[in-house]
Amino acid sequence: MLDQTTTKGRIIAAAMKCAETRRWSEISLYDIAEEAGVGLDVLRANVRSKGAILAAFMRAVDDEVLKRAPKREEGTTARDRLFDVIMTRFDVLAPYKPALRNIVRDAPTTPELLPACLCAQHWMLAAAGIGTDGLEGAARMAGLGAIYARVFAIWLEEEDPSSPKTMAALDRRLARAEGVARRLHDFGEGARRMICAVAPKGLGRICRARSGMEAPAPESGAPSPSGGVDAGAGPGAPQPGTA
Repeated sequence: MLDQTTTKGRIIAAAMKCAETRRWSEISLYDIAEEAGVGLDVLRANVRSKGAILAAFMRAVDDEVLKRAPKREEGTTARDRLFDVIMTRFDVLAPYKPALRNIVRDAPTTPELLPACLCAQHWMLAAAGIGTDGLEGAARMAGLGAIYARVFAIWLEEEDPSSPKTMAALDRRLARAEGVARRLHDFGEGARRMICAVAPKGLGRICRARSGMEAPAPESGAPSPSGGVDAGAGPGAPQPGTA
């Protein structure tokens, strides 16, 4: 996964090697440079901090997950695809589990890690064919982040390479999240329809059209769907919904 033909790749690999036997807080940049076989000046030209090294490691993991992510098959649900993507991520991380245990023990919080964490959630959702745009997308990323953090902790302590506990926990949490998302969607649709029903006539028509409840009526003088011109809703004209 880590391209050790590059200086940056050797530095990241060296940091993970150091973390296999030592706590992250005990490892200095000098230690990492020495393990990588480079000077501190070279290390500084590639990474600026230990947090930046971890962020670069996470981006490398993202790249590998996207390479290995299973192709979308017809008939699979979003939940099943997301399950496969997350388990693929754990497969990619497996060789680094001893190092990750020591890193997590110190729970490093640095400015470089937050964007990398959000990016990881974004690309896992994207690999599963799930949108991340707008407020709804942001909520999905936050929800996945919470699920992933809990399941990652279980995976980190599980010794069985087939990860039965991890898979069970992930399946359970994704099912729960799917149920919550469905209820929120149903609630949102119900609220939208109720607002549309009591909205003023013109606004209500637009609202219902956007909700898929009816097609928007063309404005007076605007081309009608048949290619003519709507002459307006006169006394003999059919009213919306009555045709």
